Amino acid sequence: MAVIQKRNHVDAFAVTAPGLEAVCAGEAAALGLRGKAADGGFAWRGSLESVARANLWLRTASRVLVRVAEFRASAFFALELAARRVAWDRFVSRESTVRFRVTCRKSKLYHSDAVAQRLADAVSRHVPGVRIESRKSVDNDDIDVAGERAITQDSTRKALEPLGQLFVVRLFHDVCTVSADTSGALLHLRGYRQQVGKAPLRETIAAAMLLGAGWPTDAPMIDPMCGSGTIAIEAARMARRIAPGRDRRFAFQAWPEFDAATLQRLVDEARAGELPRAAAPLAAADRDKGAIDAARANARRAGVENDIAFTVAPISALEVHGEEGGWLVSNPPYGIRVGERDRLRNLYAQLGNVARAKLGGWTVGLLLADRRLEAQIGLDLRERFATRNGGIPVRMMVGAVPPHASR
Repeated sequence: MAVIQKRNHVDAFAVTAPGLEAVCAGEAAALGLRGKAADGGFAWRGSLESVARANLWLRTASRVLVRVAEFRASAFFALELAARRVAWDRFVSRESTVRFRVTCRKSKLYHSDAVAQRLADAVSRHVPGVRIESRKSVDNDDIDVAGERAITQDSTRKALEPLGQLFVVRLFHDVCTVSADTSGALLHLRGYRQQVGKAPLRETIAAAMLLGAGWPTDAPMIDPMCGSGTIAIEAARMARRIAPGRDRRFAFQAWPEFDAATLQRLVDEARAGELPRAAAPLAAADRDKGAIDAARANARRAGVENDIAFTVAPISALEVHGEEGGWLVSNPPYGIRVGERDRLRNLYAQLGNVARAKLGGWTVGLLLADRRLEAQIGLDLRERFATRNGGIPVRMMVGAVPPHASR
């Protein structure tokens, strides 16, 4: 049985949406985390302070896990024996509420609820008075569009209140890996996005789009189909160096051995490094006034309303006010429903025409789901990453607008 021995170092893993591993690894490296991208995220070994720093600063991670134990268990008695040896009191106290999320694959123990029950019994024996949450966790990392909308409408409450301690358990080929969630509510819940559109874009994916497009934070950026404004808001917070986790609570804050002063120091350092305004113009437009009203309200809650120029306008009315070397980053409608593709062909073609007419020398970054619609844009776009948004397979496509096409 392998468990964490050194109390000042842990094996940590930043979970990402599939396809965002390399983007997250770049973020982690910039934070000084020494590790490597792996399937589903980024792995490193470090102090609890490094875990706190990752939660505070990673813009593309969904949650951060810490390895608790790993052992073989092909029968329930072996599982029970090993579970009793885990130092659960490192992660929960008598007042804690504990939840388990278990997956079993290619193992003799295949009943996830039964595995969770044995682990819950071990926690209760080790930490008397702990409360076990019996219902299945609903804050998993693959929420559909309807679930995403329901969660984001109450994002501030979920991001700020403690949710108890979640343990993520994976039983694969009879090897049981137990990890403690350090984040609490999913990290894309920054606390500002309470109003969403018909196809909400997670903050983590919006940030990944900006990073994947190579936007340097001190160049102009525009989203001409902004919806609820997530891309522009994430851009403004990046430009002003606002830590994405600055205003929320994390699960590790309730760990008995975590020093609250450590997180407070990191937050204070983050606030001290913030810039008073974005260095370059940022703009967000949409032809739907309701979307712009929602985007502006979200930006206000995010503290960046004055950094973004919001406009109710179609793509044909796109204005860049003479800025050069900027970025257009957007999440256009996908055309998944029957009959939508025909209607969207003109929109995609118009986007390409406007880019060539007004954005010579700019970089275009788009999250796209349909190769036939992509062809209507008429620009040489290259894939930076592929992921899923609202359950739909999408690709982040990036390309340059020819300089000779500027006005």
